[in-house]
Amino acid sequence: MAIAETTRIDGMVWLTAASGSRLGYERLRLLEEIDSTGSISQAARNVGLSYKAAWDAVNAINNLADEPLVIRQAGGRHGGGTVVTDAGRQFIEMFRQVEQEWRAFMGHVDRNMRDLGAFHRLMGRFSMRTSARNQLQGKVVDIRHGVVDAQVTLALNDQDRLVAVITNDSVDALGLAVGGEAYALIKASFVILATMDTGLRTSARNRLAGTVTTIHNGAVNSEVVLELDGGKTITAIVTEESVKALDLSVGARAVALIKAPHVILAVA
Repeated sequence: MAIAETTRIDGMVWLTAASGSRLGYERLRLLEEIDSTGSISQAARNVGLSYKAAWDAVNAINNLADEPLVIRQAGGRHGGGTVVTDAGRQFIEMFRQVEQEWRAFMGHVDRNMRDLGAFHRLMGRFSMRTSARNQLQGKVVDIRHGVVDAQVTLALNDQDRLVAVITNDSVDALGLAVGGEAYALIKASFVILATMDTGLRTSARNRLAGTVTTIHNGAVNSEVVLELDGGKTITAIVTEESVKALDLSVGARAVALIKAPHVILAVA
């Protein structure tokens, strides 16, 4: 395929994890605006996102980072702000450096490439996405093999642990080993919420405690975001009746229950 004189090759930088989560220019701008304004609502308006979409983006970024890039802080410039951490500022600087190198590369390709067919097919292979609402990065700290299945434990941070049950063949295919990194994918509908004081026993292997930060009410179901004690977030889809029965509200303590077989693992 020949390139017409008016055609030029262009593109934007996207960092894509094995889970399918992507971080690109829009989320980078959001981080920069949060750092500049100290307000996620103002930052969202500046980049053209809704308040919910901005928080979803921040939660996704923090879940995939080794340490939070954005934190809530009481008493900011706007009475209670959102702050980009030192790690977040370092990431912004790194991304800008990558973007500069990318622009130089694209300029080189634009000047020298004359057949885009193979290039287009190759780029199409990097479009993997997932419908799992929760995508958490962690380090493998334990693998226990059974006859057919294996129990794999991920450390999401210093506090939170997540256990997945997958086949031994999957452990081998993914190349999982203690000390390696992996991504946990969990559908929001697989997350069960309970109050902290419940006396019920449950077969769910994972119990992650945290604080409710967001509730998006719907006609039938609600989306509830739980910030775990270690800094990651978990999103659950529960019925409106359950929200009322559990007396869930922003600031309330709750626990996310997740069965180990419902945790899907992926690697980069």
